[in-house]
Amino acid sequence: MGESAALVKSCLALLFTFTLIVFSSALPGDRINSRRKIREVNRRGPYIGLVTVFATGSFRPDPKYPFIHLAGRRFRIGEVRGRKVVYVRCGMGMMNAVAATQQMLDVFDIQGIIHFGIAGNTNNSMSIGDVTIPKQVAHTGIWDWVNPNSTVDPADVAQLDIGSYSAPKGSGINLLGHIGNNKEQFYSVSGEPNVGERLLWAKITPHWLQLASSLEGMKLQQCVNSSLCLPEKPKVVVGLRASTANIFVDNAAYRDFLFQQFGVSSADMESAAVVMTSLSNGFPVIVIRGLSDLAGNQQGDNAWSKFGSLAASNSATAVLGFISKLPQN
Repeated sequence: MGESAALVKSCLALLFTFTLIVFSSALPGDRINSRRKIREVNRRGPYIGLVTVFATGSFRPDPKYPFIHLAGRRFRIGEVRGRKVVYVRCGMGMMNAVAATQQMLDVFDIQGIIHFGIAGNTNNSMSIGDVTIPKQVAHTGIWDWVNPNSTVDPADVAQLDIGSYSAPKGSGINLLGHIGNNKEQFYSVSGEPNVGERLLWAKITPHWLQLASSLEGMKLQQCVNSSLCLPEKPKVVVGLRASTANIFVDNAAYRDFLFQQFGVSSADMESAAVVMTSLSNGFPVIVIRGLSDLAGNQQGDNAWSKFGSLAASNSATAVLGFISKLPQN
C-alpha cells in the first residue's frame, strides 16, 4: 500500500514537472526574457516608483536593463538624484493609472510611489505654474444620475442640480435633472478581506507629506520662453485637496462646483486612482501636480496649450527635490 502511494506521488510530480515545461515552452520568448530581467532587476532594489503622464529629466538609465516592456508599457529602470527608480508613463485616465500602478507594485521591488503630472486649477488663490502637493485626493466622478422628479440619495456627499444652471433660469424643464456624488469602495491589505470601506478622501502618506513640506519656497520656472512669462513667480503649496475624475474640466460653472462642494484646489484624471491603488496595497504615496490652466475660469482658449510645458517642468522640479530628501536605500 505504501509503495503504491509513493508511486502515485512520483507520477504526479513527474506530470506536474512536465506540465510546467510545456507551459513555459508555450510562453512567448520575450515574456520569459522579461521575467529573467525582472528577477535580476529586483535583486538590486528596492526602487522608488514614479508613475507619470510624461517623462522626467535627470534620469540615468540602468546600463544593463534600461527598460522592460510589460503589457504594452515601458517600465524604465535607472537612477534619479542617486536614488534607484522605476518609472512608467501610465497614460491618460483612471483606468490607465490603476493598471500601471498595480502592475508596478506587483512586478517590481518598490518602496513607494511618487505620482506627478499637470492639473487644472480650481482655487482662485492659486495660479498657473504653481505646484500643488495635496494632503487628500477624492474621486469626484462616481455619480448617481437620477430622473428629474427623483431625489438624490441622502448618503451622497454632494448634489449637482443641473437645472439650476439653465440660462435664463426657470426656462422649461431640464431633462438631465440632478446627480449626486457617491463614495468610493476602498479595499486594503490592512482591512477585512473582501469588505470595501466607503471612502471619499484618500490620504497622502503622512511622513512623505511632512517631508514634502520643506519644498515650499523652492524656485520654480516662471517663463516658457523669453516672450512668454507668468505675471508672478510660481510657488509650491503643500496640504490642499485634489479631485480626480475621467473629465477634463474646462468649464467655469463646474470648476466652481468642485471648489464649493469639495474644497479642492486642483482637478486631474489620474491622481486618486494612483493613490488608492498604492494605499490599497500598503505602499507610501504622494502626488505632485503642476497647475497648467484655470479649468475654464479664463477668457478665451484654455491656457494649457501655452503653459502646459511649464507646469510639467515645475512639477518635475518638485519631484526631483522630493526624491533628494528621501533617505538612501
